[in-house]
Amino acid sequence: MSETAFKAAWSATASGRIPQANFRLRSIGLVCAALALALGALCPSQLLAANWFEKNFWLSGPRYNRAVPACDYPAALDRIVANFRTKEFGFWNSELRIVGFEDIHELDFLPWAAQAIPRRFCRGIAVINDGGRHTIYYSIAEDTGMIGMDWGVNFCVAGLDRNWAYNPGCRAAGP
Repeated sequence: MSETAFKAAWSATASGRIPQANFRLRSIGLVCAALALALGALCPSQLLAANWFEKNFWLSGPRYNRAVPACDYPAALDRIVANFRTKEFGFWNSELRIVGFEDIHELDFLPWAAQAIPRRFCRGIAVINDGGRHTIYYSIAEDTGMIGMDWGVNFCVAGLDRNWAYNPGCRAAGP
């Protein structure tokens, strides 16, 4: 913008006259405000329950089929090993790894209400590469994996829960 154009716009604004560009912006703003007010008046002021069509087709909710792998399922144990390695190396700068599992058994399956996410709670012994053996608690839950497509695993290794996510002593990882 040149200096003369700037002075002309300034003098027009200072004298009380509105330049044409500002008038257009204000009129667009008024039209948008009027449109929003009209749409707000058309919407019902009271929220209504879903009708039959919405319940049957749009608000169906989760459909669990209780397809949860067993506690000793190799893919579940592999996920635990990989996630433990990622946590230890990435967050704690540690070389600890799980090299094996012993005495794996189920603690509980579906311990809550019928509409809760199906989970299988397990317990075992994790053999660590430093020679230590630690109790491991883990749960395998339906539809809690990557973007809810398959089962997911949460675990806690007693004595190695450094951020105390399942404290005390991994008790919060159980049923």
